[in-house]
Amino acid sequence: MKQILIIVFAVSISLIAACGKSAPTDTVESLVANPERLKELRAQCKADHAKVGDAVCAAVSEATRRRFMGDGKSPYANDPVPKPVPPVTSKD
Repeated sequence: MKQILIIVFAVSISLIAACGKSAPTDTVESLVANPERLKELRAQCKADHAKVGDAVCAAVSEATRRRFMGDGKSPYANDPVPKPVPPVTSKD
């Protein structure tokens, strides 16, 4: 009987502790789509990174990078860059 009470107590403590923590609801994709929320979170991360958390600030950073860089595909990425032609030297 005593073991059952200990198990129930441990489970209830873990459930209470888990209620205080929640997963970040802002994903990279949602932040890319919502620039106002991105701006707000970027300011919060700058002001107090520890309070906001590493996961949220990493998502903010990635969303900022994606908004700035786009999808990373450049129309010039597959164009071959010609090698420079060496200068012609004259033999005198």
